[in-house]
Amino acid sequence: MSPMATAKQSLDDFLDQERAALVSDCTACGKCVEVCPVTPFTSIQAGEEPGVMTGVLGLLRDGTPLQGGARELSNQCNGCGLCIPACPEEINPRRMLMLANTVEAEQGSPTPQLFRKMSRAIRIMAAMQLAPPEFEKLLRNPRAHPADVVFYTGCNPIRTPHLLFNAMAILDALEVDYEVVGGPGACCGIIQSKWEGDQTSAERVVDGTIDRFAGFQPKEVLSWCPSCVLHLGETLSGFRKASFEFDHVTNYLVARAEGLASKFVQPINKRVLLHTHDGMDKVGRNVAAMLSSIPGLTLVDTVSEPGYTCGGSGADRSPGLKQVAREATLARAEQDDVDILVSLYHGCHGQLAGLESGGKFQVLNWTDLLVQALGQQPHDDVSKRYRMQDDWDMVLDEGEIYLKANGIDMDREWLKSLLPDIFAQKEFTGGLEAFANSPENTSENTGVAG
Repeated sequence: MSPMATAKQSLDDFLDQERAALVSDCTACGKCVEVCPVTPFTSIQAGEEPGVMTGVLGLLRDGTPLQGGARELSNQCNGCGLCIPACPEEINPRRMLMLANTVEAEQGSPTPQLFRKMSRAIRIMAAMQLAPPEFEKLLRNPRAHPADVVFYTGCNPIRTPHLLFNAMAILDALEVDYEVVGGPGACCGIIQSKWEGDQTSAERVVDGTIDRFAGFQPKEVLSWCPSCVLHLGETLSGFRKASFEFDHVTNYLVARAEGLASKFVQPINKRVLLHTHDGMDKVGRNVAAMLSSIPGLTLVDTVSEPGYTCGGSGADRSPGLKQVAREATLARAEQDDVDILVSLYHGCHGQLAGLESGGKFQVLNWTDLLVQALGQQPHDDVSKRYRMQDDWDMVLDEGEIYLKANGIDMDREWLKSLLPDIFAQKEFTGGLEAFANSPENTSENTGVAG
């Protein structure tokens, strides 16, 4: 991915400019709607596709509220990107709908205070899984100093922190000079822009995060989070000037695949099924290539689900389509030739990990397998252990030990009542109202700052 380009205007002006360009270029032919896998799960009928896009263009042009099929499509767009090659005008319909989401959020966000709620949920989940030095590493951004690479965790991946520490172990094995940046104190701005519709806050967050990256004078910033890649690298492409490359971490690793494979010393005699996504499909291909280089490991198949990731910004936006795809994934995973279902991203792992309790297959992330092949012990997947429990008291018996070690003392029954929504990320559908205002029943002395 190329370095971010430059623009001197405000984010509001930039978004207006980009929306106007799309309105000018789009002919509302509806080809993107025709190929969209979400369309059959809406009320949109054959022949109505041009009208759907006319509605989207009206929103982008002058703020005309979406109605009918156009509203359904915008609300259910999971970012799969299958529309992009279908456009005869060679514009990006996925980006168009992402920008439409920003307009809708500006008109009235259904998820107010999302960033506040999400940030608190992330900190609690991380604090329930990590020893204090690791907790600080992910949530206290370091002072700037020269580093060749910045490993950018994003925000939500910190809910499944073992994946991030595994990725660091892989970078360490490659002897990469890197520093870690992430957490709510270095957000990509997607929540403020796309979900809350507050472009002033979004601009401040984006500027702060990109400036933070630049302080390390890196050659490359490697993102774990696919949402950050899409938001900074596609939706806001052209907004800020940067001297570094911004890309997904798997592209960096695959470019060094030969050197990585030469360090594999532990055969893994297992048969694996790789879970991937249609959107950003290169990430899935990258992971498949790395898994195929592990001695003894057999990649028996790949199952691709819609969207660019699991979760509230991806596949979960179209629940009907998601259910059909997930049923197919599980049916394939339960076949006799599969030992391990391999997850792609943090959101995927969070949803799939608990399925291991069924006893038919193991669930691991691809980073677990690479670290194991390197002859090391993968980081403890505490999140999966919690998700496999069917008793929140048992979760808290372990989780409270970590919480108190990290300076967080919460009323047990109050936290227990919130844990199902915290683990299910209900803040993305308007839940976790308890986190919207000043925290109660808790002393959150985390000692961490942005």
